[in-house]
Amino acid sequence: MMRTRLIPRLDVKGKNLIKGIHLEGLRVIGDPQAFARKYYEDGADELLYVDVVASLYGRNSLHEIVRRAAQNVFVPLTVTGGLRTVEDVREMLRAGADKVGINTAATKRPELISEVARKFGSQCMVLSIEAKRTAADRWEAYTDNGREPTGLDVVEWAQRGVELGAGEILLTSVDREGTRDGFDTALIAAVSSVVPVPVIASGGMGELSDIGKVVHEGRADAVAMADILHYGRATLADIREAARAAHLDVRTP
Repeated sequence: MMRTRLIPRLDVKGKNLIKGIHLEGLRVIGDPQAFARKYYEDGADELLYVDVVASLYGRNSLHEIVRRAAQNVFVPLTVTGGLRTVEDVREMLRAGADKVGINTAATKRPELISEVARKFGSQCMVLSIEAKRTAADRWEAYTDNGREPTGLDVVEWAQRGVELGAGEILLTSVDREGTRDGFDTALIAAVSSVVPVPVIASGGMGELSDIGKVVHEGRADAVAMADILHYGRATLADIREAARAAHLDVRTP
């Protein structure tokens, strides 16, 4: 089994770290820089930044936040939200991002995935998928924080994205996000079983035991967490210990 990565997720609106439920009802948590520094010092393997209002403004506004983070945080940074062109990606990488997640622009113009992968490498191109369950073992891909349906079947879209050059999948369950009800392991497993690239599970972590379930049952390669960390319900050390108790291979900081 590959090493499981622990990734704090930082949803940002303007200058604030925020948190919602089902990607809506956003509540201000604090300064994203302070949280990023804390999670880095606590041993995060990576950090995930999400611009939650990028769709509203048609662009990503995290350049300065990422630039400052890159000066003090020395783990990979993935940035998603509002990146629509190869030039957008280039600017974000110059700001200090290591990887970029693309959702809306990829659903509208899938060839962008190939363009980014060819220019910067597949390891840089993360396909971000916001999934909503539509029936038993079926999910539809959404954009705009889970508000806009695309008509794309999540599993088929993940497969196509990888074929086009995506080197990783960020898979967020809109149904579980912020609920503390646990990951949608069926969703994660459905995608993980058909793609040869790492899948990051996001949305729903409530209990420490959830990490073992999503890796063993969902075959996730990495776990993104927000609520459980932001509200101090557990630390990264607690999560790391729970992962080891579940016989997962996690990095020792």
